[in-house]
Amino acid sequence: MVYSLTYRRPSHVSSSGDSLSGEEKQKSVNESLSSGSSGMSHGIPEALSFDRIMSGGTCPPCTIRDFMNYLRYIEYAPENLQFFLWLRDYSSRFSQLSPSEAVLSPEWTQAQAEAEAAMQASSNKPVKRVNPEVAEVFRGTDFAVDGKPKAIDNSDPFATPGKTPSLEDKREEMSEYGSSSGDRTVQSNSTHRSTADQAFEDAGMKVKPFSPQPYRDEVARIISIYIAEGSPRQLNLSGRERTAVLHALQQTTHPSAFRILAKTVEYSLRHQAHPNFVRWTICNGNRPRVVFARGLGIAGILGGLIADLIITLSSASRPWRVIPFIGWFIGIATLIAAWKGMCVVLHGMHHRHVRPWELFTDETDEVLDEKAGSQESLLSTSTNSFEDEPWIARYKKRNVIRKIFDREVWIQEPALRQIQDTIFLQAILGAFVLSCICVGVFCAVPRGGFF
Repeated sequence: MVYSLTYRRPSHVSSSGDSLSGEEKQKSVNESLSSGSSGMSHGIPEALSFDRIMSGGTCPPCTIRDFMNYLRYIEYAPENLQFFLWLRDYSSRFSQLSPSEAVLSPEWTQAQAEAEAAMQASSNKPVKRVNPEVAEVFRGTDFAVDGKPKAIDNSDPFATPGKTPSLEDKREEMSEYGSSSGDRTVQSNSTHRSTADQAFEDAGMKVKPFSPQPYRDEVARIISIYIAEGSPRQLNLSGRERTAVLHALQQTTHPSAFRILAKTVEYSLRHQAHPNFVRWTICNGNRPRVVFARGLGIAGILGGLIADLIITLSSASRPWRVIPFIGWFIGIATLIAAWKGMCVVLHGMHHRHVRPWELFTDETDEVLDEKAGSQESLLSTSTNSFEDEPWIARYKKRNVIRKIFDREVWIQEPALRQIQDTIFLQAILGAFVLSCICVGVFCAVPRGGFF
């Protein structure tokens, strides 16, 4: 079974969403959700939709792990998917908190975000708000003033008036605590806290030394890894977006505080990374194999052309000029398929070349690869660079002939095989029509009779 003969694989999408507003990005994401549930969308079948891949409903080479490898080794931008996977897991864990814990980090509504943005535009000082639910919890306690709750921050219900420790004071305090206990986790949290605090101060926000809100340390790690300026996996954010996210995270650790960031990341994944990933996955051969296939296609076309020229210039009758049709047909079909990144030989077996980073993996590497989407990997402070990975040097040493005939594996994803079948059929039909035209032109020319 194949798709429509008018099928076209996804076009390559360049980064062009930086100029869109948050509302436009959200509207575009919603349109993508509705169009993706109605069948084919921009050359991507529903079986290979973004949500289907994220839910684990696809087979190799179209899984989340393959998507991550593509973003890492081809697009050089896996941080969006890493943050997206973390936020999805974080939202799930936050929803399972008890009411007494969840109330400490109230939802950051859209109205609050707009109000804070307007007030920040008129004043450079951060605005402190009183959360009614948190205030009600401490009504009648020592933390209330004159029987009324104090104007406290959502992120620090235990805050008391007085001088706020400086960033250097907090760093020294946390460093001493970490060194005295010998706890590496405390030292790591201190580093992330310091980076997060510095990000708050750079944005002109007041740093709070203590907060009972759930997952505050984890949020500090996320700020230091993905949001702060110069972070190892810094997301592509505008200054306004970064400031808005930091201000929301200063008040609460609720997942809604990442709303603006989530819109930007999801828009980039859905409208740029995902279509490019599907387009790239359709190619079943590596670059040397595809170039080799294009060369074979051109050779087949030249062979048919030369044969037709010789027969036409000879005294042979016209029916002999049909024989080069075979060369025309094979050459054009191979060239059309190779132009779309496919090798017809590999497609005949529904095989694909093993990716360079998969060629030299052993059992230990495979175990590490399976952890690519784990919390440990998503919260890692390492950069996404891969220049020092051993497979790069080993792959460069392979000669061209060996690369052309690299190891092959079977394509497990049915939807991908169906797309490739459609492209192959298009190549066959296109080659048949063009070959008939070329042979017909030579048949119409009178014989030369030169030999």
